[in-house]
Amino acid sequence: MNIREIYELFVDLGMKNDPRGWDKVQEILERTRKDYEKLSDKEKEKFDLEKLRNPYADTRILNGDSNKEVKRVLVGIDIDTSEILLAKELGRNGKEIDLVISHHPAGYAYANFYEVMHLQEDLLAKIGVPINYAEGVLYPRISEVERKVMPANHNKSVDAARLLEVPFMCCHTPADNCVATYLQKIFDVKTPYNLQEVIELLEDIPEYREASKRNNPPKILVGNPKNRAGKIFVDMTGGTEGPVEVISKLAEVGVGTIVGMHMSEEHRKEAEKHHINVVIAGHMASDSLGMNILLDNLELKGIEILNCSGFIRVSRMRE
Repeated sequence: MNIREIYELFVDLGMKNDPRGWDKVQEILERTRKDYEKLSDKEKEKFDLEKLRNPYADTRILNGDSNKEVKRVLVGIDIDTSEILLAKELGRNGKEIDLVISHHPAGYAYANFYEVMHLQEDLLAKIGVPINYAEGVLYPRISEVERKVMPANHNKSVDAARLLEVPFMCCHTPADNCVATYLQKIFDVKTPYNLQEVIELLEDIPEYREASKRNNPPKILVGNPKNRAGKIFVDMTGGTEGPVEVISKLAEVGVGTIVGMHMSEEHRKEAEKHHINVVIAGHMASDSLGMNILLDNLELKGIEILNCSGFIRVSRMRE
């Protein structure tokens, strides 16, 4: 496979695992195409054409020839200059790295990753929150994240990759979609009775089992092990944490337990206030699970996968 084929595969798998559903994602792409056609020639020059086929602003090829054939990849949750240097050093030691893949976005994929937060609006609507409310509370939160991202040094790691001639890409929301859908299906099928059973189901998954060995196990943040789980909502995609106001609406539509990667103290207090249980599965383990679901498809093609920067590699091809 070449880099472009890997990128397109990840985007396709992200759409197939999108909690909103394939048809909804295609509708969004069609609206983007129509909006593009309405732009002036000057506006079209600035338009990111990848948006016409990729609905995830936080997933892009960042450096390198997209036609380059790939035999070995280095994958990390976060890739900075140090990991780019690591890739070069591995090459000097006889392990040539054809592509470095970051889960978290970098470069221009980080500069506007807040755009994927609109995904949260549709997820909330899907579980019963009125779309006008979801859009209303997400708008200021998305604007807040945009302001926080604006002053960041977006291209730091991309510049290192350019100077060292290291092919580089990032894949964020497609992987998050995979882990969210994977876990939601498990909970929907297994219907755990209480929070203890939720924890046990998570610890049956290799990535969380390994994280537990590293003293970062799944934990109950709100509630106790004997609390009944009720309706479980897996909150693991959509860029970053949504607005705190959503918690009360989740309670209104019958959500009994939120299973997430992480949660701020403000959100935790709000969940406690509205008697919603919260189980934190873990950030690195959850990100690793999502990436592994994608990367197994590369392994099937004979591509070797090296892990770094907090990424826990688990192959389901060997099971």
